[in-house]
Amino acid sequence: MLFGQSVFQSVLERLRAEEEPAEETQAPAAHRVSGLATGLAFDVMQGISVASQRIGEAYFDNLASGPAAEEAPPPQPEPVMPNHLARIAPEEIAIELAIAAADTQQTLNEKRRAFAKANHPDGVAAPFRDNANRRMMVANLLIDEALRRLPRS
Repeated sequence: MLFGQSVFQSVLERLRAEEEPAEETQAPAAHRVSGLATGLAFDVMQGISVASQRIGEAYFDNLASGPAAEEAPPPQPEPVMPNHLARIAPEEIAIELAIAAADTQQTLNEKRRAFAKANHPDGVAAPFRDNANRRMMVANLLIDEALRRLPRS
């Protein structure tokens, strides 16, 4: 820094000082393009806001008007429990699974996947996860028991 100015600021001032008298007294030099006598960096610096020139405070103005300053979204309504999650008795789940003596290992695994897709606790709202967990445990027990009863090949 030279005399309280950064090197960049001192170069800009020197360029501005050189260009101003040249415009008034002389014609533009042959190597310069007519109309581009002003320093581009100087023109850019003229448009910078005062707030962004304060070190460490360049983004504070944007923070105040960001999304945090807006209103909070309205509260979401309470989720409603799906009817199938209310059926947690083993008899009701067995009817829903429809396990038959003719089921094979493949059909029982397909029933397990289909039941898990509709009832897995990860896919249910938080207040209903206990019911979904119970349903999955009972269904897995029923399907595991049916798999044990299959004849060995």
